[in-house]
Amino acid sequence: MMSRFSHSEWKDAAETVIIGGGCVGVSLAYHLAKAGQKDVVLLEKSELTAGSTWHAAGLTTYYHPGINLKKVHYHSIKLYESLEAETGQAVGFHQPGSIRIASTPVRVDELKYQMARTHWHPTPQWLITPEKIKELFPLLNMDKVLAGLYNPGDGHIDPYSLTMALAAGARMYGAQIYNPALVSGLTPTSDGKWDVQTPHGTIRANRIVNATGFWAREVGQQIGFDHPTIPVHHQYVVTATVPEVKALKAELPVIRDLEGSYYLRQERDGLLFGPYEKEEKMVLQDSWVRDGVPPGFGKELFESDLDRIMHHVEMAMEMVPVLKNADIINIVSGPITYTPDLLPMVGPHQGARNYWTAIGFGYGVIHAGGIGKFLSDWIVTGEPPYDLIECDPNRYGKWTTVPYLCAKARESYGFNNVVGYPKEERFAGRPTNRTSGVYELLKGKASMGFHAGWEQPHWFYKPGDNAGYKPSFRRTNWFGPVGRECKLVMEKVGVVDLTPFGKFMVKGKDSHKLLDRLFANTMPKVGLTNISHMLTPTGRVYAEVTITQLTPGEFLLITGSGSELHDLRWMEKEVAEGAYDVDISNVTEDIGVLGVAGPKARDVLQKLTQEDMSDASFKFLHCKPIQLGGINLRAIRISYTGELGWELYIPHKDMAAVYQAIMAAGEDEGIDNFGTYAMSSLRLEKGFRGWGAEMNCDTNPLEAGLDYFIKLNKHADFIGKAALQEIKAKGLKRKLSYITMETDDVDPEGNETIWLNGKVVGNTTSGAYSYTTQQSLAFAYLPVELCSVGQKVEVEMLGRKYPAMVVQEPLVLTEPTRTRLQKKSKA
Repeated sequence: MMSRFSHSEWKDAAETVIIGGGCVGVSLAYHLAKAGQKDVVLLEKSELTAGSTWHAAGLTTYYHPGINLKKVHYHSIKLYESLEAETGQAVGFHQPGSIRIASTPVRVDELKYQMARTHWHPTPQWLITPEKIKELFPLLNMDKVLAGLYNPGDGHIDPYSLTMALAAGARMYGAQIYNPALVSGLTPTSDGKWDVQTPHGTIRANRIVNATGFWAREVGQQIGFDHPTIPVHHQYVVTATVPEVKALKAELPVIRDLEGSYYLRQERDGLLFGPYEKEEKMVLQDSWVRDGVPPGFGKELFESDLDRIMHHVEMAMEMVPVLKNADIINIVSGPITYTPDLLPMVGPHQGARNYWTAIGFGYGVIHAGGIGKFLSDWIVTGEPPYDLIECDPNRYGKWTTVPYLCAKARESYGFNNVVGYPKEERFAGRPTNRTSGVYELLKGKASMGFHAGWEQPHWFYKPGDNAGYKPSFRRTNWFGPVGRECKLVMEKVGVVDLTPFGKFMVKGKDSHKLLDRLFANTMPKVGLTNISHMLTPTGRVYAEVTITQLTPGEFLLITGSGSELHDLRWMEKEVAEGAYDVDISNVTEDIGVLGVAGPKARDVLQKLTQEDMSDASFKFLHCKPIQLGGINLRAIRISYTGELGWELYIPHKDMAAVYQAIMAAGEDEGIDNFGTYAMSSLRLEKGFRGWGAEMNCDTNPLEAGLDYFIKLNKHADFIGKAALQEIKAKGLKRKLSYITMETDDVDPEGNETIWLNGKVVGNTTSGAYSYTTQQSLAFAYLPVELCSVGQKVEVEMLGRKYPAMVVQEPLVLTEPTRTRLQKKSKA
């Protein structure tokens, strides 16, 4: 293949080198160059669009069930609408709208659930009647159609033309695109840069971005990563001209038949439709994971297999009868890349400085524009423009094995159009090799949830309970048992497995200095614990961490399970850039954690230790090394239930023995297990904020009500301090409020729309039923003028607006507060 560039153009140094010339990589080059970054280079091994882009069906939609992925889709469509005028390159963008079809009552609930989560976004989306559907898509058989979710502005774009327009824009703004330019080696330098080797020479890059589609694994392996991406065979069928389609005056909207699990759109005067087969029928190209992509593969396709998708073809013919007489002129069967959970891996990667990924796109065309902008903003400003932790490449780890990847990719492909319930669990590939020391003891007694590779009990069964995973949009089989567990913790004593927490040890000469720079709180003294927050430079909440100083200069840091490598990467970046003399070790898998909580927790633990567990001797937020049942461990007096409790940090090998000793010691006190659903209800009653809900990279700590933990007057210049001082001086526009609700058989989950006088005024962040006070409650962001106690609003759930009111938080006082007030009243 002839070189597409002259060697006089070749750059030996670049700010950013993007590897891969599909629509995602080219979009990033366009956005970086447009943002003013000099020396942006894109390297493509063969030709632009080779891989998955060139053969994609090109669907574009505003819809996404994820909260901030809606923003990605929105930014993509808005870019594609203006790209032709900007670059002079036609993109073949059609916007006839799209309709997701509900043909069962549960599907109607799903559409209502998604509407409640969309009204507070700019996404244009409406629930429409069968009559409106028939008007928009007159060729539909309406026998089973109950409702539709309509997104005007949706449609499809020509992926090749889109990529070429983005490439033209990238060059127009100064980016260099080199092809063919195979990357043959990647070598990190001591100052955090990369030497990128190609047949044309080596480029020294400040950062590299892997955007290589189904080659991502091979590029990652050059620097020691086995990225969990795998190609799947996706087929779509194109028909010849259909007279009934040709006779229409306007282009048909794209339809997605959720029960039939396929999409269908107009293609010239014919139709194009693509199904998603069940996991037992779909095909993985797993040989590429083992042996690599065949050399030279780029614009080739797989052999088609109509028999494999015949069930979906028949369902499509039933829904769109004109298909029965249509001639098939083409069946396209090509590779698209999947990750285990079907979401892409976007952002900087832990374990290698200045190595970024933009890989694993099952829907690269609709993601390309928005992700290019998201990553460009992050690279240019040093922080993500909004929270997108569900796409963080660091959500995976060494536990993500090839068998797990294959099992989950099969499941995810087959689950493309399954009902998207709240609290969804998917069971393929589980358990992984990450199981806590009590998993074998608990697995038959509990409904397990999946957290960063770990199995963690959500709730426990008793004889007579309706056991098992039974998802619903309304209260379901766990509602009663979770209430029983809350009562247990409020009145007796319960034990919860908290092993999935991310855990780090930080020590060394500069440990205190590092943590003072990273965290907005002051550092705890030896033997003490506090809650601290890492902020971004613009003052948003990057992480919430529990910090304990074990010995002088030695700190134990605890974060949420989903934040383990996300937080570690942020800390390691600061260590490298600030040249701190510290050692950070990830001890997540070495230490098991049990929470023991409830008014009788002290009585139970005291039976097993010589340590004085009394309130006077073992105060709230204190940490001590203790022996429990003859086993050495660390105990911290803290509980996310807000009740009297301790977290026990136990060597993994000793965890089962400690658990069994506690359960035996607590028999007389009525000890039992509880799960994370009960813990979530209890923490909401106490007014405890949760990272990822009440606070994240979309919120600042002042509007989240975290003022107590933010020490603006501390001497250290922590990251985000100046920005927070400015935010405080300007005043807040919204604040986190605490609301109770009048509901029936449905409770808030978070992300529901809040209304007042027919206008959208805010959104919930998390919610639950309060078993202690017998009502639904939620945290919600509202404009400051609507945050007063007594303010009435409405919360949208499943198509209804439920009355709600701002109340004083918390509904239930925490145990330390109750104890303090009792001591005061006695005094």
